[in-house]
Amino acid sequence: MPKLHAEPLIFCLAWAALAFAAAIMGSLWAGILFSAGLAIVLMPLSATIIAKTENFTLERQVRWGLLVLAALALAAGLAVQSSSSS
Repeated sequence: MPKLHAEPLIFCLAWAALAFAAAIMGSLWAGILFSAGLAIVLMPLSATIIAKTENFTLERQVRWGLLVLAALALAAGLAVQSSSSS
């Protein structure tokens, strides 16, 4: 059995938590869009970075940066949603 690496596991859990938070706080469609949107953008981006540069550190930084941007977008969207409903 291959060795389990903690960093990819933590990333997957953070990604799932973000999609779950979007579904709970926003709507089910928001959760689906966050999950699918990250997959559609992240997978080709990671593959391109690794194929062209073979720099796994850069790929990791881009991957986590994209997750942080998605979390900030969720927070901004929820802030706008709550201010417009008030």
